[in-house]
Parts: sequence; C-alpha cells; structure tokens
Amino acid sequence: MSREAQKLVQKLWHFCNVLRDDGMSYPDYCEQLTYLLFLKMAHEQELQTARRVSLIPAPYRWDSLLNKRGAALARHYSKILSDLSKREGILGVIFNGARNKIQDPAKLRLLIIDLIDAEQWTGRDIDIKGEAYEGLLEKNAQDTKSGAGQYFTPRALVRSIVEVVQPAPGETICDPACGTGGFLLTAHEYISTHSRLAKKQREHLKRRAIRGYELVGSVSRLAAMNLMLHGIGDSEDESDVPVVTGDSLREKPQTRFDVVLTNPPFGRKSSITLASESAQDERQTLALNRDDFWAATTNKQLNFVQHVFTLLKPDGRAAIVVPDNVLFEGGAGEVIRRRLMDSADVHTILRLPTGIFYAQGVKANVIFFDRRSRPARKPGALWVYDLRSRMRVTLRTNPLTREDVQEFVDCYKAGAHAKRAPTWTPQSPLGRWRRFSYEEVQAREKCNWDLMWLRDDGGASSDTESPAQIATRMIQNIEDALQNLKSMARTLDSET
Repeated sequence: MSREAQKLVQKLWHFCNVLRDDGMSYPDYCEQLTYLLFLKMAHEQELQTARRVSLIPAPYRWDSLLNKRGAALARHYSKILSDLSKREGILGVIFNGARNKIQDPAKLRLLIIDLIDAEQWTGRDIDIKGEAYEGLLEKNAQDTKSGAGQYFTPRALVRSIVEVVQPAPGETICDPACGTGGFLLTAHEYISTHSRLAKKQREHLKRRAIRGYELVGSVSRLAAMNLMLHGIGDSEDESDVPVVTGDSLREKPQTRFDVVLTNPPFGRKSSITLASESAQDERQTLALNRDDFWAATTNKQLNFVQHVFTLLKPDGRAAIVVPDNVLFEGGAGEVIRRRLMDSADVHTILRLPTGIFYAQGVKANVIFFDRRSRPARKPGALWVYDLRSRMRVTLRTNPLTREDVQEFVDCYKAGAHAKRAPTWTPQSPLGRWRRFSYEEVQAREKCNWDLMWLRDDGGASSDTESPAQIATRMIQNIEDALQNLKSMARTLDSET
C-alpha cells in the first residue's frame, strides 16, 4: 500500500474510533462511510462531465448535505438513505436497507465536511482511494468480534492464485461468493498490468469482465463500493452493476464465465438442501431443484464446488478455497469428487497453512480445475503442493507473505503444465510438490483427495490417519448411514 493510501486509512480509522465511543461498530462505520462516499463520488463525476448529469436525484445530492447542521442534517441524511434504498441498479445495491446509525449530528457533520468533502475521491488518484478503502476493509476484518473476517482472504494468497490462473483481456471473471471483492479486484489489476489493452479491451474490462455475487447485503454494498473506487463498473449507468446481491446457489447460472475465483464462506451446513432431480430431500418444502448438480447435500462447500463447475464455459479455469472435509467427505462428497475428475481436469491442490484466516483453526485448501470441452485423451494427474506442513503462520506476528507462496507459483508452471516437475521423490522425501496419477487418487477409499506425505516434525508422513481424521471420518460415516435410513423411511412411507 502506498504511503498516501496508508495516511488516508489512518485518517479514516481514527474517525472510526471517534464514532466507536458512541457505540458504533466497525461494520456500521464502513457502511455509513460507503453511503457518504458514493454521494460524494457521484457529485464529483457530475462536476467533471460536460452534461452535468448525476445519478443521484437533485434533492439527495451531496451538496444538499453541506449547509445543514444539527437535527436538520440528521433528518435529511436519514431521508436520503430511506428514499435511495428503494431505487434500482447500483443505487439499490449501495443503499439497500440503508439507515442512519450516526447518533450525534455534530459527528455526522464532521464526517461529511472534514473527512469526505475534504478529499477528491475520483480522477487520477483512483488507485490511492481504492487502496485506502480496501485497507479499511482489511482493518474491519481484523476486528474478530465483528465477524467480518469471514469475508477476507489474505492478499498474498489471492494474488498468487490470480497469477497462476492468469485471467486475460477479453475474458469474463466471476466470484459467486465475492465478499468485499478481493479476487475480482486482483484479477482486474492483473489484466491491467500484464497486458497492453486496446480501447475495446479497456471498455470490456471496466464494464463487462467482472461479476460478483454476494448473499449478505451489507457486504455486497462494500464490494460494489470497493470495485467502483477501483474504476470497475459505471456509477452513471443503473443497469451496470458489477455485484449482484443474492444467493448464487439458488438456480442454474444464466451466464457462464472464462474464469471463476472464489473463497465461499466456511460452515458445514446450509439452511436448505440443493437436490438434483434424481435425489430426494426430507425437507421437501425447502429443497431446490438443481438438475445440473451431481449430488444432493447440505454441505455448502460441496454445493459451491458443483456450482463453480456449472459457472464455467468449456475450457474455463477455476480456483476455489475449500475446507479439508471437501477432500475426504463420503457420500455426496465422493460422488462429487469422482464426477468432477470425469468432467474436468482437476490438476492442482494447494494445502494451505493454518492461521491465515480470521476464523480460528480453519484448515483449508485451494482446488484448481479446468472444465473440459472434450474427453481427455490420456489419464490426468493431480499435483499437490503442501504449504501446511512445517509452516508456522499467524495473522499478526507472522502473516502469510508472497515469499511463502513463491515456490508454489514457480512449481505451478502456469500455461505450461507439461513442464511441471516434482520436488518430492523417494530420494527427496521432504519436497512439497508431488504428482499423483488419477488412477492412484481414484483407487483411494472414497476417492480421497486429502493427500499427505510430510509431518510437522520435519519427517515424512506415513499413510496412518490422525485421531482427528479418524473421528471426522467416523462422524461422516454415521451421517451417511442416517441419510440412508431416512431415505428408506421415506420410501416405506410412500409405499404404505
């Protein structure tokens, strides 16, 4: 982050601490800041265009706030939020459910006059303002009490994933669980800095290349604002909304993409089960019929793996962050892993170190796969990079850095998988990069992808499962058996 952006983050954060004295939370502050920033940016764009056209209706524009004080200012600000929340397009995303949470009108005026109005938020400094806003979101994620950390993926990891997936000019990029937009922003930055773009390509990158979906309205508003501050989308076009608020799992995708990058929120159970036509669910009234899914499951991450596959165009590329259970869970998990290996080139798994996410104790991986446009001519291979074993990472004192991930990036051989070479061999048992044939993987019990060979004590691992793995597998077997019993009970009920 540049020095100017750091100074702005400190200024924004200092004011947040002032408002916290009145009981305002970090997420609430980010929301109020988003509303005011949008009004100010729309005002600046109006002044910069010859037509002087504003997206904001006249009674609600930024300058209507500048000459009001006290209770009159608070009432007017509340009316702006209420009325704009009822509109469509980008206004609907930014102001959905908006209300004034700044109790002290004097502090509201300080925020408007001394912080927002004093800065120029559009124009040539767009990268600095975008960096500052993203830095504020990262600070918000570090506030573990707010729970905002579930929407934040470490930048070093995001940038490394984008670098190996290599989004290109003219391609479309999607994140179906975009949080505050980190993957989308990084993909946009990668394309901008690694290619010399023609005018049409720049226009495509600004307006049509990036698409995010986010279930939580308060988070989608932060993502929309984050993208706009980086020059993505068009605040003057109500139909051009780069972030859609809603549950992306609910229905078949209407649009498919060249690249999908995502870190869906962790949590084993969903409130609903997504069922294929061949599957039945005991909660019939809540079941969603996705006949493009391979298996019915209440596991959100398994559903996202299936969903990501359906989002891809033929030959499309995907990277998805998943918890460990996606690699070894039986039942629907096994079905999904086998079907994915049949329908896609599942070529890489990156085992992530613990301690990189704000949720404590999360063990996660990144699965990389390409959707096949035709059957494979020869059996594939699954390459695994173990960044977890013998790696100590903490969020505050020893965060994940680009240097930690560099060997993986080098081994990945983006665009040249045929040139991959393992660092693990029988003679070099401590290498982190290892190749497994599809035959080896598919022959494992339940097509288990949880492939380990290193130990944290510095030695090589045996195939013996840890007590935690054994307990997890036993729980899953019991749950699978219960599901089978429920299915049998439903069948017997229908026959009587």
